[in-house]
Amino acid sequence: MDGTLVIGIITLVLGLGLRYWINRRKFYRRSPTGAEGFSSYEKSVFIRFAERIGKLVAIALIIFGLLFLWSYSREKKASEKVLPDTEIQNPQ
Repeated sequence: MDGTLVIGIITLVLGLGLRYWINRRKFYRRSPTGAEGFSSYEKSVFIRFAERIGKLVAIALIIFGLLFLWSYSREKKASEKVLPDTEIQNPQ
């Protein structure tokens, strides 16, 4: 396997996993009325800020993962075009 394919898959999975984890934490923090519950104002501000930064990082990871996968597909197509059609001849 090629390095760009591996990096692309890893960054894409990490980005999607990070977004899922952040959204899941936010979902389970909500009360039945829909309000988020925090023990203090400072904790509320810090967690919301950290989640915003985490979502930006996750989006960046997803974009980089897709770019690496696109780059891998372009490399693969280019390498297939470079190789000429060769015929194997049987020596007699």
